[in-house]
Amino acid sequence: MVSGSVGNPPLPVLQDARSPAEGRVDPGSDDRAVLRAMQAGGGLRLLGLRVVIVLVLLMAAQAYDGSLHALSHWLILGLYGLGTVWFGLGERSGGPRAEAYSWAGTLLNAGLAVYVIIEHMLAGGGAGLGADAVSRLPAFLLLLQTGLSMRVAQTLLFCGLVTACWSAAFLVGVLYPELFPGPDTFPTAQITGLATFAAAGLLVVDGTTRLRAAVTRALRMEHERTQLARFVPDTVALDLAAEDGDSALGVHRRHACLMILDIRGFSRLSREHPPEAMVTALLAVRAVAQAAVSEQGGVVDKYIGDAVLAQFVFGQPGAQAQAALACTLSIRRRMAALNAARAREGLFTLRLVVALHAGDLLVGVFDDGVRAEYTVLGPAMNALARIETQAKAAEIEVAASGDFLDLLDGALPAGLRAVPVPQARLPEPLALFALAA
Repeated sequence: MVSGSVGNPPLPVLQDARSPAEGRVDPGSDDRAVLRAMQAGGGLRLLGLRVVIVLVLLMAAQAYDGSLHALSHWLILGLYGLGTVWFGLGERSGGPRAEAYSWAGTLLNAGLAVYVIIEHMLAGGGAGLGADAVSRLPAFLLLLQTGLSMRVAQTLLFCGLVTACWSAAFLVGVLYPELFPGPDTFPTAQITGLATFAAAGLLVVDGTTRLRAAVTRALRMEHERTQLARFVPDTVALDLAAEDGDSALGVHRRHACLMILDIRGFSRLSREHPPEAMVTALLAVRAVAQAAVSEQGGVVDKYIGDAVLAQFVFGQPGAQAQAALACTLSIRRRMAALNAARAREGLFTLRLVVALHAGDLLVGVFDDGVRAEYTVLGPAMNALARIETQAKAAEIEVAASGDFLDLLDGALPAGLRAVPVPQARLPEPLALFALAA
């Protein structure tokens, strides 16, 4: 096996190059974006749910007369109905007060749940399953409604207020049993209801938290995939976006195999032939490179004059190296066919030099706010440029580093061998090899 696996120095710590003013990001902006995405189109449904809950509470109170249900009971339910619809409309209208309306609605929900529970305790809590169910129905319905708003903090507030008030009323009933009817059944019934509500609250809060986290990740992935899809194939964009990169910069640390090719003697050819002929030849080489790279699942990073920089970032390092080598051999075959066609037309033929290297890089869309560019950065890129320079100096058609060949694990195609180039001027421990037939 070729020795060269330590040829690439570690990547430096990624620094945000934006100015301090640009680097400051409102920590709540992402959270608000997630909330808007989850509630998109759901404003009317949430408002309708408030109305349905009011109607259910009224019907439940009417169907069971085991509680006090004095005039104050119906008055409070009516006021709650008006209040919750008012706050719902205010929240749905948006504007600077929408958040305040939302919090006020949560406090109103908690107040109603606590009122009905304590009223039932004073009226004989635990005396019958039907009465218990009716008294606890508002707490559970309003818990679900608050959870469906996807506001974790408000769901926690609702659960905390109801649990605290319910627990306080229960403790008062234990200390002063004469205040509450049914002292024999009171403790067991209230403990069961309180424990059930607390468990349900934990489940709703946990589910809301997990759902918001999942939506946050999905939105981040979709945003980054959209950014990447402008520059790379969708499969590569999805693969990169699925990784946990730097969420602020959209950049990932990724192993990649790199390939650079350029036309030998391009400057000399430019002096000998008209510009139109050189442009035609250059475009033909680019077309050959683009077809071969795409065929192997790679990405053409950029065109630099007469050079083409390509990268293979998809899959495991070994698979990347196999794809890069297959791409190189495909380019040789395509160039042979292109030169044969050009020779038949009486045109000058073209010779290429190809350099291959591998290493860990920073991969992603680098956006300075003025121009966005997909590329790779890192020490491996600098090493690739040196390898190409040495390949030109040694008149090598296809050159590869020891790091690249190590990934192939000696599995070179039949008829191809790696020949060391000892005279190459490369920093230790980089090694240069010529891939020759």
